[in-house]
Amino acid sequence: MMQRPSAQTAASGGLKRQQLWGCLAIFGSAFFFYLATTTIRWSQAHTAIDPAFFVIVRFFLGFTVVSTSLLLHRQALWPRKFRYLLGSTIANCLAVYCFFKAVALTSVAEANILNMTYPVFIAVFTWMFLRAQRDGVTLVLVAIAMAGIWLLLKPGKIGRFLIDLPQSGPPARRLRNHPAGHVWTGNGDHAGPVLRPAFRARSDGVFFLMVSALFGVGGQYLLTFGFRYVTALEGGIISSTRILLAAFLGPYLAAENPL
Repeated sequence: MMQRPSAQTAASGGLKRQQLWGCLAIFGSAFFFYLATTTIRWSQAHTAIDPAFFVIVRFFLGFTVVSTSLLLHRQALWPRKFRYLLGSTIANCLAVYCFFKAVALTSVAEANILNMTYPVFIAVFTWMFLRAQRDGVTLVLVAIAMAGIWLLLKPGKIGRFLIDLPQSGPPARRLRNHPAGHVWTGNGDHAGPVLRPAFRARSDGVFFLMVSALFGVGGQYLLTFGFRYVTALEGGIISSTRILLAAFLGPYLAAENPL
């Protein structure tokens, strides 16, 4: 006779399915976040939009979606420890703005790869501010990670790391050549800067703003959903696939030179 699966077996199978959906959601979020930044690069061929507008539209759309969801489910907010909420809000806004600005000034691949180096800085700040968690092995791993990041972005210049970092490459040259409030609209190092207003109220500009915001909000939702069913370590590893997506899809979706 065939035995029916026990309740424990059924629960285990359901948990595995939830973990699978969580993993797929986090991978989807990495793809959505990459497309959100790729949209910024696509917009540069049609209109001049300052990255600050992408940040504003993304957060406004996210606020609208979350507020609507709370109203539909009749849920109330009870915020506590406002200083932490305020600090997190300011830090997050600055982080997204710097990220979008990096996309406008460098390449989509470089910006996404550098954006995913935050675990390295977590380890560094942990060493600096949390003495109880200091670990010498962690510093060694951080040094190896930094070398790996540099090899990926500048494979021929690892020996000149300290010399080249502050002053070499297209990002530094572009930053020196542009006044604040304008974006680089040339293609490659051989094209000159074209100064335009920060934003023109055109239909194509609104289209790119909304597409980037939709991808960003969708990515945040998938990320939040996925972390309900996977561990922080698993989610972090899966989120890091954005590095591979940026490296391999750059030549096809963003018309960038392959790394």
